[in-house]
Amino acid sequence: MHEVQKYVTVSDHGYLGYAVIVNKKFWDGLPADIRTALDSAMVDATKFANDIAKQKNDEDLAAVKASGKSEVTYLTAAEKAEWKKVLTPVHAQMADRIGADLIAEVQKATGFNK
Repeated sequence: MHEVQKYVTVSDHGYLGYAVIVNKKFWDGLPADIRTALDSAMVDATKFANDIAKQKNDEDLAAVKASGKSEVTYLTAAEKAEWKKVLTPVHAQMADRIGADLIAEVQKATGFNK
């Protein structure tokens, strides 16, 4: 990217989440101790994967900066607040399509309302 892109803005506006889905009947049929162990394993695996992703992101951004080929800009708190203000009506428009509960969960997980 940085070989051809002069400007990069670090906005922290995106969220990339993954879902692990299992059949409810199957899940409910598992013994409670197995469900607990699997829940715990998912928490650990998610943290592990997120830590690796953050490290890779940090390394790649450092490489972009070190190349000197792209100017990296960070949004200020005021600019992020304005971005959130503009996105809020979009979230409301999408609530019927993807679910207000899901939007609320993503906002909570990402600190959107802070």
